[in-house]
Amino acid sequence: MTFVIGLVVIGLFFLALHYFTEFNNSQKVSIVTIVLAILAIAVMFNEYSEVQNKKMMDATIAFKQNKTIKCKGVDVNTTGFTLSIGTHTFIGKAGTVNASVMISASDCE
Repeated sequence: MTFVIGLVVIGLFFLALHYFTEFNNSQKVSIVTIVLAILAIAVMFNEYSEVQNKKMMDATIAFKQNKTIKCKGVDVNTTGFTLSIGTHTFIGKAGTVNASVMISASDCE
């Protein structure tokens, strides 16, 4: 639904640019190019954010399932780390080799 609304808004923008402005053709082409570049960058950033979020969520789910995951070359599991839910960070437990080590879930494979 959001995609359709976005297309309608873009269509209205181009119609307004075509009928209600006094720009010449080269200025209109420049404006359209800039707007399309901004939209392309926004879409790419959104896709990148979704991939990073999925990667982080997969790491936290695997951790909760008592699996060992690799983060920055360190084996992270429930015996040596705890999970901070708010920040999605693995924190080394006291009395272990990884005591006070903090690793973000986004750094995991």
